[in-house]
Amino acid sequence: MNEGIKHQIDPESDEFQAVLEKTVKFTDKVISQFKWEFNPDTEIVESIQHGLTRNKMIYGKRYCPCFFVQEEESENRICPCKPAIEHEIPEDGVCHCKIFCTPEFAAEQRDDNEIEEIVHQHSRGLTKEEAELLLSHQQLDSDQLTALLEARDLKMVKFNLLDVREWMEHKSGHIKGTDHLVPTTSFYDAIEAAKLDKSIPVIVYCHVGSRSAYCQRLLEGMEFEHIGNLTYGIVSYQGEIVR
Repeated sequence: MNEGIKHQIDPESDEFQAVLEKTVKFTDKVISQFKWEFNPDTEIVESIQHGLTRNKMIYGKRYCPCFFVQEEESENRICPCKPAIEHEIPEDGVCHCKIFCTPEFAAEQRDDNEIEEIVHQHSRGLTKEEAELLLSHQQLDSDQLTALLEARDLKMVKFNLLDVREWMEHKSGHIKGTDHLVPTTSFYDAIEAAKLDKSIPVIVYCHVGSRSAYCQRLLEGMEFEHIGNLTYGIVSYQGEIVR
């Protein structure tokens, strides 16, 4: 295929669909050969299969669509690529493109997807196992924090909720269930005064999520075992606010 039509591939064309069909069969064989699984997120799988198909039509090989095809390293990025086989999947459980993963990663992802549906649709409360898995997340949204606070009230999980804003901000309104005020401007002194058990998970929040993300990194450096962050801060929180 010449340079002039490289970027004119029609995904609805018969040619593309024929190559796509072969790509799907190819990825099925990869799964079988390496005893991997597809990512439970079918949109990711289909997107990568389309990217592999496009590269096959353009370059004649199924290069990983998550990287630029560069001559000096392209041979290492033919699917299933060498980094995925040797490092990414054995170490992280999933390849960079996230199409292939270990059975363990797939099972955890399915659990995460189920928890997401529960907390966002409020279809039921979390089980203890679901609450513990959700608490292991590094980034949390409003519904997830609300679900965790409910689970903590039911004694399913333990964690400390920290407000890292300043005293005046805290007094004007803070999330119900906040355990400690740890102002960013006096962070180390306030953490020391709180005398927290580092083995108990911590969740931090601020106004919009930037200060808390910074404090999350500080706590990691202080060897707290797990720190979650309310990603978009108290302005995004839909639960109860104490004023």
